[in-house]
Amino acid sequence: MILGLVHAFWSFYWAFGGTWMLDTVGQWAVVSQLERPVQTFLVLLGIGLAKTAAAVIPVAVEYGKLGGRRFWRLVSWVGGSGLVLYGGVYAVTAWLVLTGLVSPSTGYNEPVMLGHALLWDPLFFFWGLTLVISLVLTRRSLRAQ
Repeated sequence: MILGLVHAFWSFYWAFGGTWMLDTVGQWAVVSQLERPVQTFLVLLGIGLAKTAAAVIPVAVEYGKLGGRRFWRLVSWVGGSGLVLYGGVYAVTAWLVLTGLVSPSTGYNEPVMLGHALLWDPLFFFWGLTLVISLVLTRRSLRAQ
C-alpha cells in the first residue's frame, strides 16, 4: 500500500502545480503543465485518485472494511500482475538504453530514462510485487470462504 501511495503522492503533487522531478516523467508532462494546466490538473488528479484507490482497496478488503472480497482480490491480482510486468519491462528497457545496449534511433532524454530506470518503473514493479506477495500470503482455502 505504501508504494502505491508514494506513486499517488507524486501525481497529486504535480496536479497541484509542483514541478520537481516532472522532467523525469517526460518533456510532454512539463509542456502539458505549462500549456494546459486545467486539463493537466484534472488528468493528474484522476490518476492520483486511481492510484490511491488501487493502493488502499486491497488493504481495506483484507481488514473487512470493504465487501466483495473475491471480486477485489481478482482485480488486485490483475492489477498487481500488470504492475509487475509494466514496471519490470519498462525499467529493464530504460536500463538497456542507459547502458548503451539499446540505442533508440531518435535518441533519448537522459532525465526521463534515469527516472524510469531508477524510480518510476521500479516503484511500479515493487508495488505490484508486494501486492502479489500479499495476495498469496492472505489467500484462504475455498472452504474458509
